[in-house]
Amino acid sequence: MNQLAPTPGQTVGPFFGYALPYDGGGDLVPLSHPHAIRLHGTVYDGAGLPIPDALIEIWQADENGVVPKESGSRSRDGWTFTGFGRASVDPEGHYSFTTVLPGPTRDGAAPFFAVTVFARGLLHRLLTRAYLPLDDVAAAADPFLSSVPDDRRGTLVARVDEHGLIFDIHLQGNDEAVFLSFGSD
Repeated sequence: MNQLAPTPGQTVGPFFGYALPYDGGGDLVPLSHPHAIRLHGTVYDGAGLPIPDALIEIWQADENGVVPKESGSRSRDGWTFTGFGRASVDPEGHYSFTTVLPGPTRDGAAPFFAVTVFARGLLHRLLTRAYLPLDDVAAAADPFLSSVPDDRRGTLVARVDEHGLIFDIHLQGNDEAVFLSFGSD
């Protein structure tokens, strides 16, 4: 059997800014939900300038640490929590989700949002995590965070504001986020 040679990656944009967003994509729960919070931030390039045409996706556990297995991850019926959200950035590079704080998915693990970044010029999506604010003891106990050098851990931890959490994403530069890779590309 002949094996096909892999094809090169193509940049992931800028088509996604108008082709992939959908109504309510950033609203994992309605604003009226008793535990609704806002997860928001800005996507920056290597020069520290906002990127005006990125797309952010999040996947998360619910408040009890249960990973939803509901069909139709884009479902927005006001009752079903699917744990998935997709939001475009605005012209200033800002994104926003209305969601709940995730719980830890297992003992010893710190709660986090799985974050995917799509942007013009990237050959592949970028994967990272946004952890809830935590102390050094909790970070050291988490299997993944404990593997990240101390001076880089901060790029994975959200900050608190009056509405919830801020998680800025720097694609390059001094504050570059820690990005994950799975398998080989």
